[in-house]
Amino acid sequence: MNNMGLEEYKGVFIYAQQVDNELSSIAFELIGKAKELAKDLGTDVTAVLLGSNVKGLTDELGEYGADKVIVVDNPELETYRTEPYAQALAAVINEYKPEIMLVGATAIGRDLGPTVSARVATGLTADCTKLEIGDFPINAVPGKEDEQKHNQLLMTRPAFGGNTIATIACPDNRPQMATVRPGVMQKLPKEAGRKAEVIEFNPTLEKNNRYVDILNVVKAVGNVENIMDAKVLVSGGRGVGSKENFKMLQDLADVFGGMVSCSRAAVENGWLAQDYQVGQTGKTVRPQIYFAIGISGAIQHVAGMEESDLIIAINKDEDAPIFSVADYGIVGDLNKIVPALTEALKAEMKNK
Repeated sequence: MNNMGLEEYKGVFIYAQQVDNELSSIAFELIGKAKELAKDLGTDVTAVLLGSNVKGLTDELGEYGADKVIVVDNPELETYRTEPYAQALAAVINEYKPEIMLVGATAIGRDLGPTVSARVATGLTADCTKLEIGDFPINAVPGKEDEQKHNQLLMTRPAFGGNTIATIACPDNRPQMATVRPGVMQKLPKEAGRKAEVIEFNPTLEKNNRYVDILNVVKAVGNVENIMDAKVLVSGGRGVGSKENFKMLQDLADVFGGMVSCSRAAVENGWLAQDYQVGQTGKTVRPQIYFAIGISGAIQHVAGMEESDLIIAINKDEDAPIFSVADYGIVGDLNKIVPALTEALKAEMKNK
C-alpha cells in the first residue's frame, strides 16, 4: 500500500466478538476506547460483527456507543474458525477502509488479528496497555520537522519480558491494528435506546483447504467465577508456600465475600488454576481492594493489578518491589499476619 492511498482510510473500527450469539464484554471495552480515539480524530466508531443469525446483537452495540455496526451474517461463521472469519474481516477492511482496527486479545482475537493484518498487509501491535492519538516520531527530528506525522495511533505495550515499555506506531500502512487484553480498557455506561446505523455486508467466503471442520465442541464444565468481576481479591504468590496455605487466604477473602487469586508462581507450583492468575500472562483486574500476599511484585504481575483502588501488600522482604505500588504495606510473616488480620476484620464486621 503506498502513502497516496492512506487518506482514504477513515474511522475507528472494533471487532465485536460474539460467542454463541452473546457479545463478549471486550467488545464494549473496545468501543469505550474507540470513542476516545475517534473524538481526537473527528471521526466515528464502527463495530464489526461476524457470525450467523447475529443481527439481534446490533442494538446492544449501539447502546454501548457504536455509531455504526457492519454485520457479516453467514452460516459459515456460526462457530469461530480462522479461515472464514479472517476472510470476512479482511473483506470488511478492504471495502470500508478503517484508519484504525482494534481487536480483543482473547483466544479468538490473538488468532484472528495477526492473520487479518497479514492479509491486508499492515502491522499489528499485540497486547497494548495504552492507545492514544499523537505525533510520530513523538519528538520531531531537528531539521526534519515536516516529516513528523500527526494523528497517528500510538500503541504502548510492555516489551523485553515486561522490563520496559515500548510505544509503537504504524505510520505508512493502514489500518493501524492493535490487540488489547480484556479488562484493560473501560466500557462506557450503557445508554438505553441509543441506536447505531446497521450496515449488512455479504462478502463471498471462499471455501479452501484451510477450512477446518468442527466435529464436536466440548464446553469446559466447572464454573470458575471470574476474578475480573471480584470487588475484593486476596492474591497469593510464591511466599504463601503451599496449596494448603491458600485456605488461609480464602478465609480472609470470605470476610469480604471476595475471591482468591494468585501470581504466576502459584500456578506453576500447581497451587491454583491458571484461571485465577493475575498479571501479564493472566488477567487484568481492577478490584476495590487487592491484597498481595507473599507476592514479590514483578512488573509482569503489577501490570495486571496496578489499577486496583486500594492495594495492601504483606511480604517478609521489606525490599520487595510490591511495596512501591502498595497503598499499605506490612513487612512480616504472612502465616501470623493473615490469620490475625482475618480475626480482626471478622470482629470489626460483627460490630457493624
